[in-house]
Amino acid sequence: MLITTEYIKVRYAETDQMGVVYHANYLVWCEIGRTSLIEDMGFNYANLEKEGILSPVVNLQFSYKYPARYGETVQVRTWVEDYNSIKVTYGYEILNEEGKLCVAGTSEHVCVTKDAFRPISIKRKFPSLHEAYEEVKKKSDA
Repeated sequence: MLITTEYIKVRYAETDQMGVVYHANYLVWCEIGRTSLIEDMGFNYANLEKEGILSPVVNLQFSYKYPARYGETVQVRTWVEDYNSIKVTYGYEILNEEGKLCVAGTSEHVCVTKDAFRPISIKRKFPSLHEAYEEVKKKSDA
């Protein structure tokens, strides 16, 4: 399974008064992980946007397990959980420096055209990206 790992130093602005990471910041870190994963698959999300393709979130499921805190460096692990040529589900784990699981979850995305904002078939519109997702999915099924 292809898993991308990014390391992020928790900044003061990302925490509340208790020094605990504010829950919405985990989503920003997942976006960093997702972008990195797509790059590791050989693609660039910014280039897809230039071609008029967007990938909005259609569903989020996150479970908060343990607080990440100011000053720690967290590890954001990202992989493809599922793919069906229309929808991609990414999986995430965010761990603190001690290896404790802080957050686990998934985000589901569809590709849409920028103009009409209607879902498209990745298989038809971007066959090479489709093949990359299929390859990653095969590895995770093994």
